[in-house]
Amino acid sequence: MAPRKERELVPSRFIRDPFGAMREMRSELDRMFDDFGWPSFRWPWFERLRTAEEAWFPETDVFEKDNRLFAKIDLPGMKKEDVKVEVTDGQLAISGERKREAEEKGEQFYRCEREYGSFYRAVPLPEGVKTEDVKATFTDGVLEVSVPLPARPEAKVRKVEIQEAARPAKVEKTAA
Repeated sequence: MAPRKERELVPSRFIRDPFGAMREMRSELDRMFDDFGWPSFRWPWFERLRTAEEAWFPETDVFEKDNRLFAKIDLPGMKKEDVKVEVTDGQLAISGERKREAEEKGEQFYRCEREYGSFYRAVPLPEGVKTEDVKATFTDGVLEVSVPLPARPEAKVRKVEIQEAARPAKVEKTAA
């Protein structure tokens, strides 16, 4: 029998970006209203949540491999100069800011899009990490940081013998 797959109550992408759930819901409502030919469903108060310096939560994978801790962060469209990697106070801190502007002109139109956002991610590190051995690479919009993990003490295993439990003596009822 195959194990039952548990369903996430709150998708992990919404935990990282709680306003993402609201943006996705608004997008779905806009799409639904547009499909019926109604004007888009706009919430003026919702638009105020977006600012020029809106927080951005890039996708991050943290895993252990070959006695090293790896953090891979997707940073599409960014350059390594836009990213800062620091090891401080028992954590790996990665931050940066993206700034992108696209301009398109045609005979009958002009479109200019700007996308800004800063991010900060912190990964806790175990005690004993040698900060001088931390390595970072940036290739095709993916930042990969690797940290050597300290040697772990070998776990001591002790086998515990299971004892027989004493059973209480049976009490016989006597007629009174």
